[in-house]
Amino acid sequence: MQQLKPCEIVSELDKYIIGQDEAKRSVAIALRNRWRRQQVPEDLRDEIAPKNIILIGPTGVGKTEIARRLARLANSPFLKIEASKFTEVGYVGRDVESMIRDLTELAVSMVRAEEQEAVKAKAQKIAEERMLDILLPPKRETESPKNTEGEEKTLELVTKNVTEHPSTREKIRKMLRGGKLDNRYVDLEVAERSMPVVEIFSSVGLEEMDINLKDMFGSMFPKRTKKRKVKVPEAMEILAQEEAQRLVDMDRVVKKAIAKVEHSGIIFLDEIDKITGREGTHGPDVSREGVQRDLLPIIEGSTVTTKYGMVKTDHILFIASGAFHTSKPSDLIPELQGRFPIRVELKSLCKEDFVRILTEPKNALILQYQALLKTEGIDLVFQDDANSAIAEIATEVNARTENIGARRLHTVMERLLDEILFHAPDLSEKRIVIDAKYVYEKLKDIKDDEDLSRYIL
Repeated sequence: MQQLKPCEIVSELDKYIIGQDEAKRSVAIALRNRWRRQQVPEDLRDEIAPKNIILIGPTGVGKTEIARRLARLANSPFLKIEASKFTEVGYVGRDVESMIRDLTELAVSMVRAEEQEAVKAKAQKIAEERMLDILLPPKRETESPKNTEGEEKTLELVTKNVTEHPSTREKIRKMLRGGKLDNRYVDLEVAERSMPVVEIFSSVGLEEMDINLKDMFGSMFPKRTKKRKVKVPEAMEILAQEEAQRLVDMDRVVKKAIAKVEHSGIIFLDEIDKITGREGTHGPDVSREGVQRDLLPIIEGSTVTTKYGMVKTDHILFIASGAFHTSKPSDLIPELQGRFPIRVELKSLCKEDFVRILTEPKNALILQYQALLKTEGIDLVFQDDANSAIAEIATEVNARTENIGARRLHTVMERLLDEILFHAPDLSEKRIVIDAKYVYEKLKDIKDDEDLSRYIL
């Protein structure tokens, strides 16, 4: 993170997101400020609060993508959650503190994966020794006969094995490394996977009650294992994973994960406009103002109990987003408004933006379809006039029906390439050129029929 300047963060975001320069600048500054805060003297460090951001703009203009790419750049624990999923304390629904517990769980998984990667080489060596023990079991002394003559013979055999066994083991090791045993099956004891946890909705943080019970009783009962017959390469992977888990110090992982959440965690609160109060209504609204009041202490800084310990939320960065079609940011309760000092408006996408979205990003839509059809041996070529025609139709349909931004391109492209995608395995023509004429012919009837386009595009 220290190597990325705000201008470099923006240029990285430009590889995936078209336009929205103002929003990119704001998030780049917020991300750089996190690193700057770490360099500040300790007595002042705790006083610097994160500058939370509200992204305002219609759906499909890049709000979520900006936050997701930002988290990948910073290698931070990132959680995207819809604000409308929460309800006020005392009602059935998700407790707002659950997002901190989810973020901590993500951070623990991230740090555990990093630690396992660090001990991968060591785990691989131990796994190799275990595999050799399976392939070449050691001689058992109990198999020796009980008479005196038999004992003497066994002693001779044991002394002979001492000299021969290592060479045999090394031969098998070479075969194992050379891939000559890859088709051989071995019997392996593996731990049975536990069933997914059922979440309990409650207002007092009991969502993880069953997890805690499992942790409490887990040490009392032996882990259930089952025998599996697997090929040697798969067995090596399973053994290496088991050894990596044993080598990792979970106390250290948890400590690092909590620090990561507290100092670099990012929570993306989508659809925050859905919890703004309705004008002209009286009395409390369970799914709106009550949720805002519950969110307030978490955003302004509090301590949340998780199964890994206490987590402080004072320096978690919150990025909220909403279309605000029927409401405005000033409809949020004043205390919550004050916790989001940076507000950025994202612009609606035009035809030129759609053309760029189709071709410029690293994960451009046209590149995705070309890669998919390449698997069938088909070379799909889009001419410039075809890109322009697709963008024009997407813009027109957005204007006439509901404006869903860049997501409209997905529906248009899927409809446009429907025939090709279906018949691809049987096509004799391995080079297909898409031009403007093909685009208009394929989509003209649907585009012109407004009622039909509402359902199909």
